[in-house]
Amino acid sequence: MGIQEEKLVEKISEIHDSISKLPSLTPSKEVNTLFTELVLTCIPPSPIDVSKLSKGVQEMRSKLIQLCGEAEGLLESHYSDILANTYDNPMDHLDLFPYYSNYLQLSLLEYTLLARHATSPPAWVAFVGSGPLPLSSLVLAARHMRAARFHNYDVDPSATARARRLVLADPDLGARLAFRTADLFGLTRELACHDVVFLAALVGVAREEKLRAVEHLARHMAPGAYLVLRSAHGARAFLYPVVEPGDLKGFEVLSVYHPSDEVINSVIIARKVPHGGMGTGGQ
Repeated sequence: MGIQEEKLVEKISEIHDSISKLPSLTPSKEVNTLFTELVLTCIPPSPIDVSKLSKGVQEMRSKLIQLCGEAEGLLESHYSDILANTYDNPMDHLDLFPYYSNYLQLSLLEYTLLARHATSPPAWVAFVGSGPLPLSSLVLAARHMRAARFHNYDVDPSATARARRLVLADPDLGARLAFRTADLFGLTRELACHDVVFLAALVGVAREEKLRAVEHLARHMAPGAYLVLRSAHGARAFLYPVVEPGDLKGFEVLSVYHPSDEVINSVIIARKVPHGGMGTGGQ
C-alpha cells in the first residue's frame, strides 16, 4: 500500500473501533456522527483494492460491513415507524429519510442501465432483501416502472410488516407491491416468474454467502431474465460487499458502473444465460 492508502485504512480502523464501542447502533447523535464520518471517509475515489489487504484489515472490514448493515436496518426501521405512525399516506413524506436523495439517484442509475438492455419494460420485478423501508422498490415503482408488479422479499418478518404498512394508503402501490417474509434460498419457482431480480447489497455479507446467493439465482431465475446487483469499489468496499463480474457464473454481464459521486453502490446488470450456456462472467 502507498502512504495515502495506509492513512485511509488507519482512519477507517479508528472509526471502526469507535463504532464497536457504542452501547447501541440505534439512531442517535453519536451513532449518526460516526457513520457520517465513515461514509465521508470512504466516498472519495481511491485506488485501494480491499482484496489485497492484510488478513487483519480484511477481518476489520468484514466486521465493519456487518455493523453498517445492522445500523442501516435500525435506521430504516426507525424512519419506517415514524412514517407509518405519523402520516396518513407515508408515500408523500419519504423525503424525511436522511438518505432519500441517494436512493433517488441510485434507482435512476439502476433503471437507466437496465433500460439500455431490456427490450421491453419489465412486468414482474423481484427485490430480494427489501428491508423495513423499501425505498428502492418504492422509488422504482412510483417513478420508473409504473406498470410493473413488485414482489419484495426479506428474511425478517418485522421488516416485512413495516414495509407493508407504508403502501396501505396508496391505491396504486398497494396493489402493485407485495411483501413476503422469505429467505433467498427458499425461493425457487418464485424467482423464475420475474423479468428482473434486484439483489440488495447486504444479502450475503461474507464473500462465500454472496457467491452462494448468486449461484442460487443462476439456478432458479428464468433464462433471459435480468439481475441487478449492488457492489462496491475502492474505499467504498469498507461499507458494502464486493461482487466481481467474474463471480456471476451463469450470467452474461452487460454493464458495470462505479459511481464517483455520493451514490455509494456500484451497479452490475447481468442476464441469465439460457440453460447450458456458460455466461461471459465479465465485460
